[in-house]
Amino acid sequence: MKLLATFAKIAARLAPSTRGSQAVVEALQSVVAEKEQQLEQQAIALAHSRKIFDRSSEAARIGVWECSLPDNCLVWTKMVYDLFDVPYEADLDRAEILKCYSRDSLAELVRLRSHAIEERSGFTLDAEIVTPKGNTRWIRITATVECEGDVPLRIFGMKLDITAEKMMFDQIRYLAEFDILTGLPNRAQFQSALQRLPQHAVGETAAALLLIDLDGFKGINDTFGHQAGDECLKETAKRLLAACKGTDLVARIGGDEFAVLVSGCNSAESVAKLAETVVHCLNRSVERDGSRMHVGASVGVAFFDPSMNSDIFVCADSALYKAKTDGKNRFWIHGAPASIDNPKMDAA
Repeated sequence: MKLLATFAKIAARLAPSTRGSQAVVEALQSVVAEKEQQLEQQAIALAHSRKIFDRSSEAARIGVWECSLPDNCLVWTKMVYDLFDVPYEADLDRAEILKCYSRDSLAELVRLRSHAIEERSGFTLDAEIVTPKGNTRWIRITATVECEGDVPLRIFGMKLDITAEKMMFDQIRYLAEFDILTGLPNRAQFQSALQRLPQHAVGETAAALLLIDLDGFKGINDTFGHQAGDECLKETAKRLLAACKGTDLVARIGGDEFAVLVSGCNSAESVAKLAETVVHCLNRSVERDGSRMHVGASVGVAFFDPSMNSDIFVCADSALYKAKTDGKNRFWIHGAPASIDNPKMDAA
């Protein structure tokens, strides 16, 4: 309507000189009215599209951001304010916002941002933040550097809330690498660590593997039930962690089978002492609902020797079998040095 009113004023001023051309004026007036109507419809459509974008951004938890490089002035859409728990349209101080990032995320953000500005490019980063309200979130940042005459003027992009995605990924990774019942690393993680063991057996130090099998565990399940057996396994895990502090890995690799990896062994005697401690700590009753459940443990030990082709797991398993057949509740070292005299420890 404003455009039409302006045209009417101009037409009135030109009226004396346009007598006889009224048809032309009316035709132009019609065209202007049509264009104004189109502009109004476009404005309505634009407002509707903006509303859809805002609602979609809110539903997807995506926000748009911009930073002026000369003065570090920030411009955010409402969703970014929400992600950082900052009041909408509050004054933004980039130095204060950066304090929300975890140490590792901030270091990576600074590195990627500097490189993108230098190369006139962009980057993507998954970053951890802790908002002023204490909420921990993960956000995916996408950024593009905009230049004029090869001079970087601003950097802009999107911020997406990926907290739920991150939690799901961490849960999947946990299930793939850890035993749900005991919380110990599972067999997959143990196998991966075992493959890396030769890297630690260098110089004057050695690496060792302890395989542990519970004695009498089947009787616990048969007498007290599987729930009692589960409690026994959880208590075993706790005791192993306490006894094997400083070792590389304590894992549950089977039903009642556990493993301990030790690198940087200064002496075979120290490993024998650890095996003895394991037998002692597991050869104690577990109490549950007033009942005392007793299990023991047999331990097989093997050392990694780069000069030998033998499999350390096979050697430890052979030693475990020897401890089992020799009376249980004891440990046996495969190929023990003469200084140890193949120690056996009967805890019964």
